Amino acid sequence: MFESLKRMAIQKLMSKMAGNALSEAATGEAAEEGAGAIMETIKNQLAGGNMSQVTALFSGSNLESNEIFQSAKSQLSQVLQNKGMSSEEAEAEAAATAPDLINGLKEKFESTSPEDSEFDLGNIAKWIPGNAGDLLNQVKSGDVGGLLNKAKNLLG
Repeated sequence: MFESLKRMAIQKLMSKMAGNALSEAATGEAAEEGAGAIMETIKNQLAGGNMSQVTALFSGSNLESNEIFQSAKSQLSQVLQNKGMSSEEAEAEAAATAPDLINGLKEKFESTSPEDSEFDLGNIAKWIPGNAGDLLNQVKSGDVGGLLNKAKNLLG
């Protein structure tokens, strides 16, 4: 799931940032680094138990109030600056690019096409790194025995 999101994010960023002040190679590197940073932010939010921000990011309409979106914009700006863009240019580029990126990803979650079936916010617990997603599903389903067995296996 994350690799699919990352590939899509890289493609969106590269097409949106084409023709900016950076070289084509630097733009490609910035798109890859920016997409990676955004995916790490999402993973960290999930690992920290902040699923509501992730679901709001991909289903809500007010991006500006979402802390993941704000972090994505900031990270993208920083990556662009690291590649040689001025601070002002990088901030403008990030402000213009980040909403299109997130909206493009949101389209996948709203899609009913079979090829987009992996993009399901209802299964967000599966995105949580490690076994935490499995444990959360056990709690939600009321499978206390399964939860205790998983906990026992984790503790040895």
